[in-house]
Amino acid sequence: MLTIGWLSTCRDEAARQLLQVVYQKIHTGEIKSKIVFVFSNREPGEDKESDLFFEMVRSYKIPLICFSSQKFKDSSGITGKAAGKALREWRLEYDREVMKRLDGFHPDLCVLAGYMLIVGKEMCHRYDMINLHPAAPIGPKGSWQEVIWTLIENKAIESGVMMHLVTPELDRGPVITYCTYPIRGKPFDDYWRELASRLIADIKKEQGEKNALFQLIRQHGLAREFPLIVSTLKAFSQGEVKIEAGRLFDRKGSPISGHNLSDEVNKDIGLQ
Repeated sequence: MLTIGWLSTCRDEAARQLLQVVYQKIHTGEIKSKIVFVFSNREPGEDKESDLFFEMVRSYKIPLICFSSQKFKDSSGITGKAAGKALREWRLEYDREVMKRLDGFHPDLCVLAGYMLIVGKEMCHRYDMINLHPAAPIGPKGSWQEVIWTLIENKAIESGVMMHLVTPELDRGPVITYCTYPIRGKPFDDYWRELASRLIADIKKEQGEKNALFQLIRQHGLAREFPLIVSTLKAFSQGEVKIEAGRLFDRKGSPISGHNLSDEVNKDIGLQ
């Protein structure tokens, strides 16, 4: 049975929903796996959203390990946004502390689901890790908020969701699975027209994430995240995909690259 480690910053309701969906699929046997721990870089009391996440994890009786990256950063004497050598050093030391806390666990696969830290080389070498990124393989980097604003600023015609191997390079590890979807045509075009004569900076300032186009893109991406991660974990649990020395292989041992699961995901969400 595939054993899974789950890492999350637990920033929002979507983080809870994602874990809930995977846990339920495991419980019904659709994913033949077991989540052996959940790790968060937040601790109880830091944020309401993460506290709700922790309550859910405890209800599932999954071991929960918390270690605050913010408190660790503060204790390291770093204020504001670290850069260059200081950034690399505190992240390396933080990863080492995380690995100490996870030393008793030996997951076959770690899932980074809304884990908002870049994982360094040492941790990448310790664990086989996969990441859910809310963009197509050649799409924008960063958080889902940053991705959506970049799509709007670039007047993009499509977006996507992908699962990829985790490497020290942000959101650019080898792609495992992905799906794409249009952000033009109905019902998007009316909202694009509303933005045509306005500066994106003004829209960010006045409306922020309440902007209708922003919310619509998020809605369509979020609807595909759950089916994609479930399909990916099913593939790993059934031995259809394996990771060896940082490369992807199929059941027969042949190298593989990213699988486009757009049709399968669309069927899961009722579009076919």
